Amino acid sequence: MAQAKAVDAPSSPGPTKVGTGGNPWLVLLAVSLGVIMVMLDGTVVGIANPVIQVELKASLSDLQWVTSGYLLALAVFLITAGKLGDLFGHKRVFLIGVAGFAVSSVGIGLSAELPDLIPGISPVGALIALRVLQGLFGALLQPAALALLRSAFPGEKLNQAMGAWGAIIGLSSAAGPIVGGVLVENVSWQSVFFINAPVGIVALVMGIFLIKDNRVQTLARIDWLGVVLLSGAMFSLVWTIIKAPEWGWGDSTTLTFVAAFVVLIAGFIFWQSRARQPLVPLSLFRNPSISIGTVLMMMVAFAMFGAMFFLGFFFQGVHGLTPLEAGLRMLPMSAGMIVASPLAGMAIGRLGPKITMAAGLLITALSMFLMSQLSIDASFIESGIPFVLLAFGLSPVFVGATEIIVGNAPVELSGVAGGVQQSAMQVGGALGTAILGAVMAGEISSKLPGYLGPAAQEIPAAQMTALEKAAAFGAVPPGVPQQIGEAVHMSFMDGMHLAFLVSTAIAVLTAALTLFVRAGRKTEGAPVHMG
Repeated sequence: MAQAKAVDAPSSPGPTKVGTGGNPWLVLLAVSLGVIMVMLDGTVVGIANPVIQVELKASLSDLQWVTSGYLLALAVFLITAGKLGDLFGHKRVFLIGVAGFAVSSVGIGLSAELPDLIPGISPVGALIALRVLQGLFGALLQPAALALLRSAFPGEKLNQAMGAWGAIIGLSSAAGPIVGGVLVENVSWQSVFFINAPVGIVALVMGIFLIKDNRVQTLARIDWLGVVLLSGAMFSLVWTIIKAPEWGWGDSTTLTFVAAFVVLIAGFIFWQSRARQPLVPLSLFRNPSISIGTVLMMMVAFAMFGAMFFLGFFFQGVHGLTPLEAGLRMLPMSAGMIVASPLAGMAIGRLGPKITMAAGLLITALSMFLMSQLSIDASFIESGIPFVLLAFGLSPVFVGATEIIVGNAPVELSGVAGGVQQSAMQVGGALGTAILGAVMAGEISSKLPGYLGPAAQEIPAAQMTALEKAAAFGAVPPGVPQQIGEAVHMSFMDGMHLAFLVSTAIAVLTAALTLFVRAGRKTEGAPVHMG
């Protein structure tokens, strides 16, 4: 059996040769347009789901698959997609991802008509299948976009590029709920997917003319066994996270998938140490900054996405706001990131990642704590202040962690590094949503009977369980007395407050990790595991 060894990575070409062949900021604009499609879809689907449920007669399980199918495809394929870019050229992979994402989006908009063309498939089935396809193409374009930025910008400009990248992501996140709300309420749910077509066409045209292709000439094969092992491990992990709240964390099915993940990831790590051209060179993680940056990205996504998941239910379920009004309530955070992300890039360039990211995490912790104090009738200002703080807290972390992971990787492994960064975010966010959801559900179960008072003794066990499930979404079942409705909302608030307190603690603990990272662009020419 061949023994693993390290060889010197080829020296990185200069940024102009590898990247743009011209102005790198135009490359930033081109790749950002592609990623904007993915970001918009991540926010508008939640707004479109209620209408999809009515028009396509979808069940709750169907709607869960609309989201879960996309998440699974994205999370499972990200690292493999990054490797494909390293092997065959990031421009080529990026353009395929953009074109495929736009076409599958149009297909989703036409899903109600597809059964006429494909007998035996239901509109909801077509929608779910196309969402999975959309996730696969989204996985292609995201790591490729980061790799193109990595190769286009010189080291001293990489922080600024990541800051601008964060601002664009913030802008698309801010626009998503508003654009989605306007389109769903005034046009149709299909229009939120059709809008990707013109964006995709512009991104394709700009990418063709502005991006210069680059790929690693020293690697010529795909580690198919590594792809199978990693894909199986990622599927087992993400599927467990998605389904464990339904199955139960101690259920035999959950434990079986956890065991499958452990076996597959152990097999993957063993094989990567033996493969001649591994999918993920293990020496990539010998750089402490990349390893710590990956953990840091996962923990921040855990705290942010896990806690923020409940805010939509808070605004729409407890406050009774429309989707558009709820999107406007969250605008201060998304809009704040437009300002905060470029400032974060400049601050990291001047002060380094340690101080800037540690400060950002402490601001994030303060924001999460303030959210844990929100009242049931919180005003726009009361929720807006912690949202703005969260924007200025998270921006240095996301900009810095991305720069640390992608910037510390050799250029020839930038696609894999981009896939690792995106996977860490997806897995962290899924873990946060599942685990904090379980924390919240437990708090609701313990507090709801107290708010119901003596009436709790008269409610049958099955109805109490239904109330607890409704309370987890801030919803009041139709026809229940006002007193019970108020109890449901109060128990929801207690659960949400606890979730934000847990996120506060995670943000404080994560701040300590930033003391062990260093700035990117340090590893060109460093030994890279090849076989």
